[in-house]
Amino acid sequence: MESVKTIESIKRNIENHIGEKVTLKANGGRKKILINNGVIESAHPSIFVVRLDNDIPRKVTYSYSDVLTKTVQLYFAL
Repeated sequence: MESVKTIESIKRNIENHIGEKVTLKANGGRKKILINNGVIESAHPSIFVVRLDNDIPRKVTYSYSDVLTKTVQLYFAL
């Protein structure tokens, strides 16, 4: 994801990619990095929802501030 400066620009960027595939790289704590593939399902005023493509289908939510602080990094499919 390109470097964005504000939560509003992060939110707009994620809203523009709803329904698209994304690779999600999240800090799991204790030096653990979680990497998953999924689809951005929806965007709400303070969070966004990603449906993961795993053996067991599940959804995860993150806040836009997680992207701003780089706790979560999104890489959109080309």
